[in-house]
Amino acid sequence: MKKLWISLLCAGSLLSLTACQSQPSTSENASQNETTSTPETSQIQNNGKILIAYFTMPETDGTDMSSSASRVINNDELMGATEYVARVIQDNTGGDLFQIETEQTYPGTHDPLVDQAADEQDENARPALKTTIDNLDDYDVIFLGYPNWWGDMPMPLYTFLEAYDFSDKTIIPFNTHGGSRFSSTISTIEELQPNATVTEDGLTISRNDVTDAESEIVDWVESLGL
Repeated sequence: MKKLWISLLCAGSLLSLTACQSQPSTSENASQNETTSTPETSQIQNNGKILIAYFTMPETDGTDMSSSASRVINNDELMGATEYVARVIQDNTGGDLFQIETEQTYPGTHDPLVDQAADEQDENARPALKTTIDNLDDYDVIFLGYPNWWGDMPMPLYTFLEAYDFSDKTIIPFNTHGGSRFSSTISTIEELQPNATVTEDGLTISRNDVTDAESEIVDWVESLGL
């Protein structure tokens, strides 16, 4: 019922499935093959105080890159929209980069992916993660990135936030979206991590604008005063 209701809503109000503001973008990177328990360290040194953790969606069906506004090619490297934002943040903070990956492989084609995302929400699923952070105590600030799926965080973000204790740390959310911005996800993060300080002035970028958003991301990072 949830999928039918949302599909009818999107069709009636936006006249296009791809314009549905709450649906997953099929632009996220398919780099689900590498498992790591140690965050990727930037060449810029920040004494290990900043972590950029992000979830990016698989994209394996050969979608035409020129027609998918939220796929990003940077220095000949293809990456998902959320990953691109995460890497710009890393370049400008010196933080360590960590990709949240699941044990399961998400469908690489659009419709099955959208359906699975909705099914996981209906079931309140907690997909198992295959990457872990072994040195969380090293970090004071956690940038947390994710795409907006059906007006919410992807369910692997729930697994991630319930697996760790971010007490006394600062969580700075950022996301990519198809029109619904953060929805209520910042409040959800606050509920899941009540002893952390969650920045409400996070960064949310339309998947259609990510390719040209570098200066916006840099300005936002600088405004945080880290």
